[in-house]
Amino acid sequence: MSRPESLSPLFRSLHSIKGVGDKLAALLTRFFGAPEGQDAIALDILMHMPSGVVDRRRQVGIAEAYLNQIVTLRLHVDRHQPPPRGKPHVPHRVFAHDDTGDIQLVFFRAWGGWVEKALPLGEERFVSGQIGFFNGEKQITHPDYVVEPDKFATLPLVEPVYPLTQGLSSKALGKLVRQVVDSVPELPEWIGPETLAKNKWPSFVEAMRSVHLPEQPAEAELWGPARMRLAYDEYFAGQLTLQLVRSTMTAAQGIARVFTGEITERVTHALPFSLTEGQQQAVTEIRADLASPDRMSRLLQGDVGSGKTVVALMAMAAVAEGGAQSTLMAPTEILATQHFKTLKPLCDMAGLGCELLTGKMPAAERRAILGRIASGETTIVVGTHALFQSGVEFHNLGLTVVDEQHRFGVHQRLALSDKGRHTDLLVMTATPIPRTLVLTHFGDMAVSVLREKPRGRQPIDTAVLSIGDYGRVISRLQARLAEGAQAFWVCPLVEESEHLDVVAAEDRFAELQKVFGYQVALVHGRMSAAAKQEVMQRFSANELKLLVATTVIEVGVDVPNASIMIIEHAERFGLAQLHQLRGRVGRGSVRSGLPAALQGATQRNRQSPPRHHQIHRRRLRNCRARHGTARPGRCAGHQTIRHARLSACGGRCSPPPHRLCP
Repeated sequence: MSRPESLSPLFRSLHSIKGVGDKLAALLTRFFGAPEGQDAIALDILMHMPSGVVDRRRQVGIAEAYLNQIVTLRLHVDRHQPPPRGKPHVPHRVFAHDDTGDIQLVFFRAWGGWVEKALPLGEERFVSGQIGFFNGEKQITHPDYVVEPDKFATLPLVEPVYPLTQGLSSKALGKLVRQVVDSVPELPEWIGPETLAKNKWPSFVEAMRSVHLPEQPAEAELWGPARMRLAYDEYFAGQLTLQLVRSTMTAAQGIARVFTGEITERVTHALPFSLTEGQQQAVTEIRADLASPDRMSRLLQGDVGSGKTVVALMAMAAVAEGGAQSTLMAPTEILATQHFKTLKPLCDMAGLGCELLTGKMPAAERRAILGRIASGETTIVVGTHALFQSGVEFHNLGLTVVDEQHRFGVHQRLALSDKGRHTDLLVMTATPIPRTLVLTHFGDMAVSVLREKPRGRQPIDTAVLSIGDYGRVISRLQARLAEGAQAFWVCPLVEESEHLDVVAAEDRFAELQKVFGYQVALVHGRMSAAAKQEVMQRFSANELKLLVATTVIEVGVDVPNASIMIIEHAERFGLAQLHQLRGRVGRGSVRSGLPAALQGATQRNRQSPPRHHQIHRRRLRNCRARHGTARPGRCAGHQTIRHARLSACGGRCSPPPHRLCP
């Protein structure tokens, strides 16, 4: 179905808009997370909501402008005082006045004469900014706006404030927003008139203008009619999209698959362990779906390390008994490679052809693999987004398994399922999804839940430490590594940033090298795939004891001997990221620990609990919902994580401390 022409302005590339060059277009594409090979579109800008507003409507005289107020003044420019030669640290000062008093406008590093051009002597300008004091004199340091009197209408008296990224200024984004909002077409209303009247919601176009070009601060408030209407639109669109996916996945009649039991029995014998009760139950549910004439659409939910990959293997083995192929799609090459390394030995012992297909393979090797896939010689294909590209043809694709399903767009999942007729779908996620959200977003998708860890897996102790405890952590880490343990040290940035006061991975690696020498290595997303693979192989082989990394290790890293993870500046990571990172430890028989080193007790940290506490509480809520337990802090099969308190004077593990903490 083609898109209606009336919607074209919403889906046009931002690169096509006047003033957006190649550099800005590439920045916006990365910022908005556009799919690979596509540009960011106008709708990305429209749905990028302000985080607040700046009110510049206070137009008073200098005498009535008070400290820290944001005001808009009409000033007469009296004189300029540039910095003396050889003293670039001294600011350029502009002296101005109005009928009520005097003020100074201060500009640091104001080279090139642009200040003199913006504020000519003897002329009037509207100036907007925050009032400050220096040596008893009022001043505005780096005014936000300086405009001529006849262009006063261009000064935004109520200015939205947007989340930004390095290299993207608020003025550049604001200019682009105004251009896009002005091009939004009048669309047929899809919300019922009763709902609009009841909630006093504006039209879609009016709501966009109120949020992005407000005339009053209340128009852009989070709970205002405009934002609520757009939130409803977004949720409604999401539900319609999901319904389209469901109808596409289930409209075609499925195949009632027949099982001989031979291949699944060989796989079972090849496993070095027995399936847990949860895994056996999930396999039984999946086999029942595959045997049904209806097309399977099932969600497999389980914590990191709960054994979802083995369940998927049993499903793919069952499909192979009927002569069909299966594919397992992962979001990253690291995770796809990890899956392949897990599945390949088991498939070889069971007599199943298993191949890895990624986008960075040599051409000759890729052609050979594609040939075996097309001929049916390969039964199971593990890969990344390369699996749904046009050149990949399957002999008889029967089952599509999507891991970390939330990382793939709808069109990607549909493209892969379209590779085969009557293809069944199994999606896997490690993110704990409350039952209500499962019913909302996967309403007609059957759900299997793995509630227990494989036998021998130890629980993970979690603690919160202040950054001031760095020395104690290093001391205990030395002792643990001397005992044979391995550890991850995760940082939020690759290199130092001028805009964020956080420790980067490169700087932390340099510091840890002074202590641990050749035992420590660095891995991050800017390294080549070969370099990352070499470091990970050395770490897996226990040649390295400590791995400093960014979130590149979030998925697909399986080192059972790694039992310690330190997440520095944990407050800068999202809840889902922390959950995935936490899953990199606790994969062996040794009890694991996750101290999360925070950057002191900021006001934000005092107001909201550390996110690892939220992770644990969510696990408890989900567990109580499943098992019907009402006693707080207790649920079957789970040990309560010992919480640590973070005080304003510095964190302490309390009580009892984790082994890493002295």
